[in-house]
Amino acid sequence: MKYTFYKYQGTGNDFVMFDNRKNEFPKDDVSLVAKICNRRFGVGSDGLILLEDDENTDFKMVYFNADGKEGSMCGNGGRCIVAFAHFLGVIKKKTVFIAIDGLHEANIEGDVVSLKMLDVKEIKEKSNAVYLNTGSPHHVQLVNELKSFNVAKEGARLRYGVYGEKGSNINFVEFNKLGGFNIRTYERGVEDETLSCGTGVTAVALGMYHLGKTKEKIVTVKAIGGDLEVSFEEQNGLYSNIYLKGEAKQVYKGELTW
Repeated sequence: MKYTFYKYQGTGNDFVMFDNRKNEFPKDDVSLVAKICNRRFGVGSDGLILLEDDENTDFKMVYFNADGKEGSMCGNGGRCIVAFAHFLGVIKKKTVFIAIDGLHEANIEGDVVSLKMLDVKEIKEKSNAVYLNTGSPHHVQLVNELKSFNVAKEGARLRYGVYGEKGSNINFVEFNKLGGFNIRTYERGVEDETLSCGTGVTAVALGMYHLGKTKEKIVTVKAIGGDLEVSFEEQNGLYSNIYLKGEAKQVYKGELTW
């Protein structure tokens, strides 16, 4: 059989999307998912996402990392699946859907998707970094000369050396002249640098506020693939009403046979 897929990207973070409301996709086939995500032998993407029916919400998001294994929450993937659901006619301008970390609200205006993230209750300070979970675990570290920084090498070292086999995503950050932050991210599951990471951008905004590096509660973070905006409220160390906002676009559609 031939299966239709769609390719979406959010600030350069790209995903293969399937409408799996008929439960036809063999999601236990790790090697198939990895092959589809492979940039030389498959479609090529940072991850694969299934849109499925859910009894209590508009839809369910099932996310796989590029290694073929089901992953934790992906912020840019969440924004892209909202755009996909809108394209399919599953939703209009507002939605509530379920992902691996719980319920998410979102709205879409044109190509811009604003996704509500889960509350963050704890930020752990390290000697030169912070660690927090924004749906996925993130290490956030300020560095100098981010443009020339060896993200792949240092990211892998921290991902395995500090956080073990389970690992963490690793974000390197510097101030920019516009008052926001630049970010480069090493993503576990991809095991390399990606052009953008939504949960990582969210972690940077909250982490930099926690460290007193910004007093703003609307923070622009510039990834290699584009700009994202994070807004939030904070009270006694609890971060709530966290929204990740930016473009999410369909790149193309195609067919696969397996």
